Amino acid sequence: MFYGAMVWDPWLIVSQIVCLQCLYYLTLGLFMFVLVGTRVSRMSLVYFFDYATLTASTVTGWCVISSFLLSAPAGAFYIFYLIERAKKCLDFSATVYIIHLFICIAYGGWPSSITWWVVNGTGLAVMALLGEWLCIRRELREIPILTRYRSSKGICSRLCCGRMINASLLLWRNFWIRFMKYQFHNVS
Repeated sequence: MFYGAMVWDPWLIVSQIVCLQCLYYLTLGLFMFVLVGTRVSRMSLVYFFDYATLTASTVTGWCVISSFLLSAPAGAFYIFYLIERAKKCLDFSATVYIIHLFICIAYGGWPSSITWWVVNGTGLAVMALLGEWLCIRRELREIPILTRYRSSKGICSRLCCGRMINASLLLWRNFWIRFMKYQFHNVS
């Protein structure tokens, strides 16, 4: 993606939010199944959305807390692959947890447990900071320069040629995607 040529695309943003939210709940469900499902006779949405289940006084409560905290790093990796921008990590992380807050309010009322706020605040911080760190690492990666290195005999090394071919194919692919999007948007 060319980072300088960002265009306001609300459909892209909404689709990223929906995809990120679904992946977050799928991951949370997987961790709940593994950690909480072995301890209770029947899994239900109570463990996802009722603030009373996030308690440090029972082993099942600790399993629920662990599920929420393990879902945050997974969410950071989803942000890393779906969003790809460090400056958007906090926005999308906060959106995931704000939507979760609204669903919890609709399901069981205002979360009055301090444990719920601490767990979700920690999850938000972990998701945002880890996602930002991953994206910054990608953004600061060295860009390969398309120059020809010559050996003493004047032959380009295989490594350099392979990188040049890969970089040129990537540039051509990105150009073609942008061109086709431009063509289809300007048809009407």
